This record gives sequence, structure tokens and C-alpha cells, in this order.
Amino acid sequence: MLKKIMMVLFAGLSSFTALQAQEIADNAIGLRLGDSDGFGAEISYQRLLGRYTRAEIDFGYRDSREHDAVKLTALYQWVHEIDLGFNWFYGVGAGVGSASFEPVPSPNNPNFFEDVDGGFFGLFAGDVGVEYNFDVPVLVSLDIRPELGLINFGNFDSRFNFDIALGIRYQF
Repeated sequence: MLKKIMMVLFAGLSSFTALQAQEIADNAIGLRLGDSDGFGAEISYQRLLGRYTRAEIDFGYRDSREHDAVKLTALYQWVHEIDLGFNWFYGVGAGVGSASFEPVPSPNNPNFFEDVDGGFFGLFAGDVGVEYNFDVPVLVSLDIRPELGLINFGNFDSRFNFDIALGIRYQF
């Protein structure tokens, strides 16, 4: 009986060690494509900070129904191995950007369009996702980044946004 218990404990500890023995690339660069209500593309860079942590910096353009935006977002992420090349990650960060709005019809004259001022904004972001690390130096990810606008200059409103994206990065 004691021998069986020892074998089960050894197997459990071995599994735990295997879960912690992941490989995160020192650097990864690529694209992050998606958005919640339109389409956007970001140049994405990841840098290893610790054994299970990394920084991600994304710079890109968003094209939505109401506005267009350019934004820069930086995140601190924790990465955990699932199995067979799959990892899951979560993180927190912040960003800044600039938005411009499409002209809207005038309430007094529907044939006349009024310009709506955009402006600069700041945001707080969370991040959670999964990624697959191929045998070649390619990393593919799917993540959800909830964003909350905090600071706004101009008519760009503070609102909650879900940024859903597919990422593909070259690791080196």
C-alpha cells in the first residue's frame, strides 16, 4: 500500500514539474489581428522577462463602425503550460491612442454632415488567452483583451471594450 502511495505522489510531483518546465522564447514579433466591432491590425512584440513572465507591446490601427484609432498598448503577462505545445496566459497593462470619428448627419439638415472631434485617450487593459508553440519558431495565439478607457481628451468616450484577436508571431 505504501509503495502505491509513493508511486502516486511521485507521478503527481512529476506532472507538476512538467507543467512548470515550459519554454518561452526570448523574443517574438508578428501581427495581432482582430477587434470587437470592426477590424484592426497591430504589430506585436513580446520579450521574455522571467522564467514564466513576459512583456508584450502592440502598436496598431483599428477601424470600427464609429471611429478609427491608432493605439499603443503594453502588457505584463504570466504564461503557463497546458500540454503538447499549448500555453495559456493572462496579464494586465495600459495604453494610449488617438481616435477620429466619421462625419455624422446634421440634425437640422440630413444632407449636411458635421465633423465630430476625436481625441487622445488612455486605457487600462487585461488580457487572457491561449497559444500554440509550433516545432518551427512560430507562435499562434487567440486572446481576449478587455479594455476600459480612463483618460479622454476630445469627444472620445470612456467605455468598456472587448478586443478579441488572433496573433501570429515569429520567435527568436
